[in-house]
Amino acid sequence: MNKPIAFFLCLFLFFLSCKTAKLSDAVAKQERGEYYDAAQIYRKVYSKTSPKKTWLRGSIAFHMAECYFKTGNAQRALIGYTNSIRYKYPDSSAVLRSAQMMQKLGKYTDAVKQYQAFLDSFPDNLLAKNGIAGCDSAIRWKQNPTLYVVKKMDKFNSRDGEFSPMLSGEKNDQLIFTSSRKEATGDTKSAITGLKNNDFFLSKQDEKGQWMKPVKMDTTLNTTFDEGACSLSADGSTLYYTFCGEEEGSPKTAEIRKSSRSGAAWSAGERVEIFKDSLIMAAHPAVGADGYLYFVSDAKGGYGGKDIWRILIAEIGTAFPENLGPEINTPGDEMFPYMRDSTLYFSSDGHPGMGGLDIFKAVQNKEGKWEIENMKSPVNSMADDFGVTFDGKKEKGFFSSNRNDSRGADHIFSFERSIIQVSVEGWVLDKDEEVVNNAVVRIVGKDGTDQRIFPRNDGTYTTEVARGMDYVMLGSAPGYLNQKQTLSVPDEEKSETFYVDFYLASITKPVLIDIFYDFDKATLRPESKKALDELIALLNDNPNVTIELSAHTDRKGSDKYNADLSQRRAQSVVDYLINGGIEKDRLTAVGYGKSQPKEVTKKMAEKYDFLKEGQLLDPEYIETLPPQEQDTVDQINRRTEFKVLRTNYRLF
Repeated sequence: MNKPIAFFLCLFLFFLSCKTAKLSDAVAKQERGEYYDAAQIYRKVYSKTSPKKTWLRGSIAFHMAECYFKTGNAQRALIGYTNSIRYKYPDSSAVLRSAQMMQKLGKYTDAVKQYQAFLDSFPDNLLAKNGIAGCDSAIRWKQNPTLYVVKKMDKFNSRDGEFSPMLSGEKNDQLIFTSSRKEATGDTKSAITGLKNNDFFLSKQDEKGQWMKPVKMDTTLNTTFDEGACSLSADGSTLYYTFCGEEEGSPKTAEIRKSSRSGAAWSAGERVEIFKDSLIMAAHPAVGADGYLYFVSDAKGGYGGKDIWRILIAEIGTAFPENLGPEINTPGDEMFPYMRDSTLYFSSDGHPGMGGLDIFKAVQNKEGKWEIENMKSPVNSMADDFGVTFDGKKEKGFFSSNRNDSRGADHIFSFERSIIQVSVEGWVLDKDEEVVNNAVVRIVGKDGTDQRIFPRNDGTYTTEVARGMDYVMLGSAPGYLNQKQTLSVPDEEKSETFYVDFYLASITKPVLIDIFYDFDKATLRPESKKALDELIALLNDNPNVTIELSAHTDRKGSDKYNADLSQRRAQSVVDYLINGGIEKDRLTAVGYGKSQPKEVTKKMAEKYDFLKEGQLLDPEYIETLPPQEQDTVDQINRRTEFKVLRTNYRLF
């Protein structure tokens, strides 16, 4: 893997003469973390180095790429890694890094090929495996984004950079963020980023809830050095933040400082002694409701790159911090932690992601194991996405990203999740589609929910349901049989309404069944199966009910013929129900022939404009009608019905 820079320097000194001073400057600056300046020098030296000096040119290209990688310039970093591979520089990490840059630029197909090439030599490398998984997932996530809506916050952003927003104030109506804009203190540009050193800026909401133009915080917190990535204590009186001083000729080491507020003023920051050794990096503090201070460090005992650690605030200075372990930390970088109650949000380029840093959320299960979830598109992108803050319990807030910025500069974006409304609604009516009085719909979910819903006066009802949940629903009312329905709600991130209607069967009047027979026969036709199966379900839902199955004919033919035919038809229905599992002694078959003509219901009168509600369809009335209307009425009289006989079957 990567060779020490000192070794690299020794090998190429032989090839250099007048160039040595400039190249040594680049190496020294890289060692001190001055990546922006180092990259510029490497670039100049590379252009002056003969292509014939392949190893030297490959070495310079590789280290130049490393510096561009550190400053977030993926395009130039990829060019550098590609050139180092072309010149056969003997550091296999160039292949891995080039794959990561391809992924960060959204070149997922090329990135997968490059990751696979690296795995051919290092088959157990976790970063390469996660890189392939991230590329595959990124394509799906872009095609099926979550319900979060992301917008660039031009109100907060400048031509330079800003990152790590933090909502504050009792109403979350203030936003503190870090920026290198021209108003920042001093004129010195950072040798690390090439931008001005960062200061804290503040934006407030006006009386209409609109964000105002940010201003530099008038506080001793801001210095000519770098300040940023802050977190407030629960009472808002203590601010923890990252500070990075610069001493000429020394490595740049980040540390955590804290400041106390007295009224509207913040005190000068003082170092928080996370580690006794001041050269051990500590940055990106996040105050947790659990009493811990979460932060980032590359201290020994980690899992590679930068890891997330924590320490009880009450034990700072007396205890050694705790690494969050391999569920959170990877051989890559895990940074910018943020605690929202018991949920940890952080950014990582080691877990499977869309490219660069992705924002992840993590919760601990009952066994104390962290369960990780990628926030997916559009919160995450192929670029670096990090530094999230939430508006309290709401699914909205801000984060920072360098997406769509050719220079790789960070800017602030808002996010807000669209409200998902999943509901069920329908009617509760009788079989004649009339409103049922005093009805109730009971809905029971697999999660233990048990709710009673009372329909409106027009017979409609509605209620919210949960995604990914199975429900059993029961419609009931005094004087009616219960009806059971089931509802399975898919676990999809979209608003949807499901429709479940209940048509309750009366206990006090006959109920029509849609049964069909061949002419002059008692054999049930196949299209009768649906209605008969629904009747079986109804009887199973009401196990204490016995019924009479009655068949009726029209006025044509003799009384004896019609009575015999209708009896056989009624018995055919009873036999079907028995075969369907209904007890024989709950069923009575009766053939009424043509002795009980139908009385016109409201529903029938609405369907046939020549009929009036309450009219008895007996032969005397039918003979007054035109032939076509007589055929219609004869068809109405040819029917199969059931009526309830008992409601206490096997109760005693």
